[in-house]
Amino acid sequence: MFKKRLIQTLWIAAGVATVVLLGAAMQQKNKNKCTNIKVEISGVEEHVFIDEKDILNIINTYGNVIGKEISAIDLRNVESLLDKNLWVKNAELFFNNQKELIVNIKEREPIARIFTLQEGSFYIDTAANILPLSEKLTARVPVFTGFPTNKVQTYADSLLMKDVIKVGAFIHTDSFWSAQVAQVNILPNATFEVIPVMGNHVVLIGSADDIEKKFNRLFTFYKSAWLQNGFNKYERLNVEYNNQVVAIKKGASANIVTAPKEQTTSITTSVKPVTTTPVVTENKTAKAVLKKQ
Repeated sequence: MFKKRLIQTLWIAAGVATVVLLGAAMQQKNKNKCTNIKVEISGVEEHVFIDEKDILNIINTYGNVIGKEISAIDLRNVESLLDKNLWVKNAELFFNNQKELIVNIKEREPIARIFTLQEGSFYIDTAANILPLSEKLTARVPVFTGFPTNKVQTYADSLLMKDVIKVGAFIHTDSFWSAQVAQVNILPNATFEVIPVMGNHVVLIGSADDIEKKFNRLFTFYKSAWLQNGFNKYERLNVEYNNQVVAIKKGASANIVTAPKEQTTSITTSVKPVTTTPVVTENKTAKAVLKKQ
């Protein structure tokens, strides 16, 4: 009986001691103060639109964190402040064993730059977030001209933006087309035409449907027809039709070129209308230049 009571007493004492120690540890931790802030930014390899200085400035709007008791720092509040920055996709904050505040930032990645008919300009990411231009640098992304508004206001604008994202994302992730496409013009009927870097011609893409197949047809045409005729034989190409490329050749009659890998590319001649093609000038505004096709 005595032995049983002794064991119970020991267990109770051990429990009380554990609670006391945990309480002391928690109290000691709460008295710990932040010693430093470390910022890590990820998400974009080639360009950074928000840097450590920007992050620290945002944190400082919350208050002076270094030297402040850890228990008094509302990490959720600080994360909320960081998330309000349009270039911050996600923010995660925690304290390490050295009492340093670790700030992990994932930056949004632009996939296209848009010039509007109102002469506005902005970036977009794959989630259709409108991102502001930066004074620090210019992103190497596809350029689109002719978007109707500075903001996505209507259902039609939303559908067009989705198509821009589809075309822009394809070009941005392909090394060849990223180098070959100078800009993409948005036409009044919500279709697209491409102005290439090499070659004095325009490529009509049509809608964003089957965009990869359309660029594959264009690439096949480049390899077959243009290796023989050069880059400046054609004024206009149209790849919106299945299994063919319709081309307007400078001063030549229609002919047919059989492309490699069982890809047939037909070339036809049509009447050359006068059209206006928007181009981006050095002052980064979109203007219309008259071209005879």
